Amino acid sequence: MKHLLTALLIGAAAITSAIAATDHSDKERKEDIARHRAMAAAHENAAKCLEAKKDEATCNKELQAACKGLAIGKYCGMKHEH
Repeated sequence: MKHLLTALLIGAAAITSAIAATDHSDKERKEDIARHRAMAAAHENAAKCLEAKKDEATCNKELQAACKGLAIGKYCGMKHEH
């Protein structure tokens, strides 16, 4: 029982250390916030493009251009079902 408790405490300490190591600096958090806002703006513009009755392929191209280097995947980090 004593060994189990020791193992659990060591495991908890390791997990806590791993979580602390993934915290971002203020600069990184600000960069993340800016990226999220840029992605949101790109998606808002894509919605406006579709509202303007442009075809989906055109709107997707504009979205891809706005998101180049910003997010993962060709849909700016977001894809919904069709």
